[in-house]
Amino acid sequence: MPKMKTNRAAAKRFKVTAKGGIKSANAYTSHRFHGKTKKQRRNLRGTRMMNETTINTYRQLLQK
Repeated sequence: MPKMKTNRAAAKRFKVTAKGGIKSANAYTSHRFHGKTKKQRRNLRGTRMMNETTINTYRQLLQK
C-alpha cells in the first residue's frame, strides 16, 4: 500500500503546533474593510487556533 500524501493546499495554509493543535490565518481579511469596524479589523490580524470540531478532518490532510 502506498504512503499517504500530504494535501499540499492544506500544508500551505495550516501549521501544526507542538501539542497537536492547528493554527491558521483568519478569514475575511482580503478586501471590503469599509464594512468592518476597527475592532473587527484589529482582531482579524495574526493567526487563530482551529476549532476542535474540525481539527480531526484537517489532521488527516496534514499527515506526512
